[in-house]
Amino acid sequence: MQQRALGPFTVSAIGLGCMNICHAYGPPVPDAQAERLLLAALDDGVTHFDTAALYGFGASETTVGRVLSAHRSRFTLASKCGMQGVDVKGDGQLVRVIDGRPATLRATCEAALKRLRTEVIDLYYLHRWDKQVPIEESVGALGDLVRAGKIRAVGLSEVSAATLRKAHAEHPIAAVQTEYSLWTRNPEIAVLEACREIGAAFVAFSPTGRGFLAGDLDPAAFDAKDIRRSMPRFAAPHWAANQRLLPAYRAIAAEAGCTPAQLSLAWVLHKAPHIHALPGTANLDHLHENNRAADVVLSADLMQRLDALINPRTVSGSRYSDQANREVDTEVFAD
Repeated sequence: MQQRALGPFTVSAIGLGCMNICHAYGPPVPDAQAERLLLAALDDGVTHFDTAALYGFGASETTVGRVLSAHRSRFTLASKCGMQGVDVKGDGQLVRVIDGRPATLRATCEAALKRLRTEVIDLYYLHRWDKQVPIEESVGALGDLVRAGKIRAVGLSEVSAATLRKAHAEHPIAAVQTEYSLWTRNPEIAVLEACREIGAAFVAFSPTGRGFLAGDLDPAAFDAKDIRRSMPRFAAPHWAANQRLLPAYRAIAAEAGCTPAQLSLAWVLHKAPHIHALPGTANLDHLHENNRAADVVLSADLMQRLDALINPRTVSGSRYSDQANREVDTEVFAD
C-alpha cells in the first residue's frame, strides 16, 4: 500500500475508519464480523486505524482494543475526544455531548486508554471544538497529555483555518480530519492550504460521499437510526437532483478501469500528497475494494472532468442539518 506522512508517523494512504462497525449507519455488527474486518484490514496493509469515544459510546474503542491490541506495534492508532455519550439525566441513557473542558478531555483519554488496551494513543483528535471553551484551553490540555506520555500527537476535527492556526500556536497540530470528497469540498476553501503551510496532514473522512459515490443507495431503505436520514442531500428534492450526477460519474470510473468507490478514493489521494483517505465500512468485500484504490492512477484530464462534474455548484443540498452545521467550525461556500 502507498505510504504517506501522518504527523510524525508513516501510514498507509488509505486508513480504516472504525465507526461503521457500531455506529451511525445501522445496528452494530456482530463481534465476529468486526474482528474479521479489522484483522483483514491489517493483512491488507492498512496501518492507520481511526476510532473515537463517540462511536457506539465507547463500543468502537473497546472492539479495536480487544481485536488489535495484540498487534499494536503494526499500526498507528488514532482516536478522538471532546464528543461522547453522557448520562445527562441520570437515567442510564447516554446522549451525545460536546465538551472540550480540559478535565473532561483528560478523563476521556484515561477511559480510552483502558478501552483500547494501550499505554499511548498515537494521534488524539479534538472531535469537535466546544465553542464554549477557547480552543487554546482544549488544545493546551491535549498538549499536557503529550507531555504526560498518554498521547503522541494532537489533531483537530471539523475546524476552520483560523481555528487551526490558533490551536497550532498553542501546541503543534499533526493532523486535521474533516469530511472531504468530490461532493463535499469545504476544505478547499482554506483548510487544505492551512494544513500544508503548518506541515499538518489532512485526513478525509467520508471520502465516498457517505456511500453516494460508491454504489446504488436507496435512502428509503436506510435504518431508522442512520444519520444520513437527517442530511439534506439524501432527502427530496435534493436526492433526485444528485442522482443525475451518477451516470456520467460511473462512466468515468469505467474509463479509469476501477469501481465508483475506488474512483472516489483515488480522486482524494490525487488532490495533494498530504491528504489521507479514511473510508469506513463493515463489509469485508468493500474493505478490499477500497484498499485497492491506492493503486488507481488518474490522468490530469480525468481529474479535471471529475472536478467539473461533481462540485459545490452541481451538488444539491447542505451536507449537514442546521444543528450539525452549527456544531462544526468549517468554512462554507457562499450561496
